[in-house]
Amino acid sequence: MRGQLRGRNLATLFGLLAVAVAASGCDDEPAAPAPQAIAEGIFATPGQIRPSATAEQRATFERGEAVAIRRFTPSEGLGPDFNVTFCAACHEKPVFGGAAAHYRNFLLRGQTLADGSFLFGGRRGGVLATFGKDAQGAPTRPHPDAGDDTFAVRNPIPFFGVGLIAEIDEAAILANVDPDDANGDGIRGRPNYDKGFVGRFGMKSQTVSIEGFIRGPLNNHLGLTSNPLSPELQAALPVPSVAEVRDFLEAAEGLTAQTGGLAQARFHQAAAPAAPLTDDDDVADPELAEADLYDLVSWAMLLGAPKPAEPTAETEAGRAHFSEFGCAACHVPALSSPRGLIPLYSDLLLHDMGDANADGIFMGLAGPNDFRTAPLWGIGVAGPYLHDGSAFTLEAAVEAHGGEGAASRQAFLAASDEARSQVVAFLLSLGGTEVATEGLLHAGSPPPTGEAGAPLPDLDDAGKARFEAGRRRFDRDHGFEEGVGPHFNGDSCRACHFDPVIGGSGPLDLNVARTGLYNAEGGFTAPSFGTVLPRHPVPGVIRHECETDAVFELRQSLSLLGIGVLAGIPDESILAAADPTDLDGDGIAGVAQMLPDGRLGRFGWKAQVVNIPDFVGDALRFELGLTIPAELGITTAITADDDAILDPEFPAEGVAELTFFLQNLAPPPHAGTPDPAGRAIFEQLGCAACHIPALPGTRPGYEPFTDLLLHRMYDDTHQGVPDGVADGAQYRTPPLWGIRFTGPYLHDGRAETLSAALDGHGGEATASREAWQALSASDRERLLDFLKAI
Repeated sequence: MRGQLRGRNLATLFGLLAVAVAASGCDDEPAAPAPQAIAEGIFATPGQIRPSATAEQRATFERGEAVAIRRFTPSEGLGPDFNVTFCAACHEKPVFGGAAAHYRNFLLRGQTLADGSFLFGGRRGGVLATFGKDAQGAPTRPHPDAGDDTFAVRNPIPFFGVGLIAEIDEAAILANVDPDDANGDGIRGRPNYDKGFVGRFGMKSQTVSIEGFIRGPLNNHLGLTSNPLSPELQAALPVPSVAEVRDFLEAAEGLTAQTGGLAQARFHQAAAPAAPLTDDDDVADPELAEADLYDLVSWAMLLGAPKPAEPTAETEAGRAHFSEFGCAACHVPALSSPRGLIPLYSDLLLHDMGDANADGIFMGLAGPNDFRTAPLWGIGVAGPYLHDGSAFTLEAAVEAHGGEGAASRQAFLAASDEARSQVVAFLLSLGGTEVATEGLLHAGSPPPTGEAGAPLPDLDDAGKARFEAGRRRFDRDHGFEEGVGPHFNGDSCRACHFDPVIGGSGPLDLNVARTGLYNAEGGFTAPSFGTVLPRHPVPGVIRHECETDAVFELRQSLSLLGIGVLAGIPDESILAAADPTDLDGDGIAGVAQMLPDGRLGRFGWKAQVVNIPDFVGDALRFELGLTIPAELGITTAITADDDAILDPEFPAEGVAELTFFLQNLAPPPHAGTPDPAGRAIFEQLGCAACHIPALPGTRPGYEPFTDLLLHRMYDDTHQGVPDGVADGAQYRTPPLWGIRFTGPYLHDGRAETLSAALDGHGGEATASREAWQALSASDRERLLDFLKAI
């Protein structure tokens, strides 16, 4: 023994090994009795640490959560291909550690070879990334490989209780294996394996190690490289590592190699990627520090299991029906572990879910129809459901069961309304409902007051109530059966506007994309589906791709704080600031975006949207794919589409609520008092020629720092996507209020810092950029401090 047990109770290991010996058929050793009681100290409010954690583990948990919500940047190793910029992006609902809505879906891709075998495509473990960059650093849309013929939508799954799942005895999982349906119940549970260990994590039980389950997605979804945890840090993890067991076995006598293998399988850190992960960007590998990886893995391991509610007559009746319908044959109520029974309601085995659910993906021993039985603890807050999120409700999830689940589905459908309601009540009683939410706003959470995200100060009580209704409508997630798609960027308004609060901007991984083709003469042609290139398809729909030689332009999600104040600026004030031919000779030629119907545009990176109702209609159409009532007369929206959902898909009252919310969303407050010296430098550099503090008619007391006009930010060689009168190099001047909240910067988020954003100005802003670059270090800081304060 080399001291790696770090003070753990050796009797616990002896007990585990005794169980392993019994499972291996060694009759000369006594079998330890299976634990019968539910493990103690495992339940917590979702997102919180389990109560049994030590003080040291609690400190590690806090550090790990900080890593989980940390936004990574390209200079820190993000990419070159990526889907998200932070771990918790896919595990945020209803709290960190949970699942996520449709807007965090991703695609797996691969191809079936001539011999019938399956090959994952691409360099990221079969994940088809949304964002990338080429060798010159320009943004790209990663394309499928030429032979890819299989694409599968995946919706993220929650991490609640995964450390407890890691501790479950392998023998307890294998006890439910019945590949030939020997008992004739129609259920044929089969294990999957990962490097010789029984898998338990992932949609197809393809992974056994929490470290592997984290290191893989860090690389597949963020492009972050890492090294395996050292033996010393493995030994310190909340779940013992296989290295500890091996040390113990070397010191023990009379244990067979088979027993050792079984014992090792109980400590499920064994199958983490064995080699360092690397990539070909210009950031040194590993890009994630080992200490951060340790904290992140520990955080996941320490997340508590959702605490079940106290039984009621309704939920107990539902429990009985759940068993009667055969649901418990796969959703086994509890499995044994060293600390006691773990009530996860899963056998962690693979089951055939029927042809209708097949995804075409092979993983280990799992075929296209095979999926792991999802744990049901906390299921009420883990939606949307199924591997692709195609079920928005628990009822829809049950009704989608096929294959081995078909008999249970039929029993559920044949039951009375009361019995079905009781089953749903039972499922909801399995924990987590105390943090249930329709989006990310929890019930009872008050709206901000006097801070970012607050309403304008002059709203009366009735107005505040309408504002709050609109804020919750803005936050609410929508399902496929409500009409989202068939292509979409978000399934809520909040999906693209939550930084730092509901209604703010969005991080780099929520950029929307525009695409099109330039010909040799400089003419631009939009694709058949338009210039908007959505990130996501609904299940069964092919993702839109841009042609390999097409323009791929990212657009950063703009903050909506204060949009109502901008809407109130008179058209004539904006037009008076325009100088399209630079008559005054100052090098600034602001152009007004005039729409074909004669209206003046002012919102969006190309000022292509006229007013707030049009903004709402445009977002519902292009970002969510939802139709609205025709009688509203909003020309940017669509009123009918060709999906199976009855039109209109989004109600008139919802449009009214969103409109009122945005009209009354206050501008961001100052961070202290802006320094007059910094303001003087701002004006000296000529920044105020475009970023006009306040146009005439702006609501008193507010300075947006924009003229709402189009300006050329690049030279004529820049090929962006045009819109209306704005060519590919022209962009609307963004407001600067609250700019401290809205990074990264510029239209495509290429600038990680305000300094980089200033350095990135060109075209009409070239003189201001050069003057900025000539400033002394102290004057630069004064200017930056001023910008961060306004």
